[in-house]
Amino acid sequence: MRRVTTLALGLTLLVAPVVPASADSVQHPPGWQTLAPIAGGPRQEHAVAEAGGRVYVAGGVHFTADGRLTTTNRVEVYDPRRNSWSEVAPLPVALNHPNLAAVGGRLYVLGGLAGGDSWRAVPDSYVYEPWTGRWTPLPPMPSGTERGSAAMGVRGTRIYLAGGMRTLTPRDGGLQDTVDTVSSYDVVTGRWETLPSLPQARDHAGGAMIGRTLYVVGGRDRGQANVRGTVYALDLRSLRWTERAPMPTPRGGIATATVAGKIYTFGGEGNPAPGSHSVFAETEAYDAARDTWQRLEPMPVPRHGTAATAVDGTIYLPGGGTEGGGNPVDVNDAYHPAR
Repeated sequence: MRRVTTLALGLTLLVAPVVPASADSVQHPPGWQTLAPIAGGPRQEHAVAEAGGRVYVAGGVHFTADGRLTTTNRVEVYDPRRNSWSEVAPLPVALNHPNLAAVGGRLYVLGGLAGGDSWRAVPDSYVYEPWTGRWTPLPPMPSGTERGSAAMGVRGTRIYLAGGMRTLTPRDGGLQDTVDTVSSYDVVTGRWETLPSLPQARDHAGGAMIGRTLYVVGGRDRGQANVRGTVYALDLRSLRWTERAPMPTPRGGIATATVAGKIYTFGGEGNPAPGSHSVFAETEAYDAARDTWQRLEPMPVPRHGTAATAVDGTIYLPGGGTEGGGNPVDVNDAYHPAR
């Protein structure tokens, strides 16, 4: 039996000024903070992960000078202490919707989408070591499991991938091939394992690991308008999926990050409200221990197709799109959860 969802109102929107390099130890009030924009320009459908206290932005799409949406292999790094950007070695292959996770200070890219007019899944996998500045090939995703836009979680030496999509044709009515596949990759042994499938197929969902439970939050099924508010939880001991309290606002294309046992969800796509440009501004947090949701301050710049990661209790959200299907931006902001 599903528990009742409880809601709580958040605080008044706070937009703090940019923090100077010497003020990295300052404790910020709960709310939003505007940061230095992405140095390389607008980006969306990229991946984000933290390593060594820095925020890595890998792959994604942007518009060319002649207005074409194209995939990039650029990898840029944001340093929260200095509020500055730098660039490191690019991905060996240009990817959008890459599956990215950090383990032991290394970055792992496990497949994603690539191509021109129609983006298709590729199994290419790589590991990046910040101390050498090099990408090294890894065993590819097993045949039939390649996909992008998977919900991600990490426990120990294993990276978990739930759902995703094999094909995305970025135009109205274009094919979107959502899957229910769940798998894991062990960064020590290099072995892939297939796990019990999701109860329903999902792509553009949020992923989180709390304790021994992998959470898959929201997302969509075969199209931007087919948003879902479900929260699925996989117990890694029993390998059984259960359903938890649903999101107050069903959304796809969300960004998620975990701080102190709560899963924070940001923005998304598929908003039917007039004037929304199909984009959500909602910020909502899920308390895994209580199975409850809380509504918080909305995003200052509503967007979808971004990603988030936490560094020392602050959540960073670089890039994303401000209109349904596109319009990448270079916006970079941070959310400070209440402590």
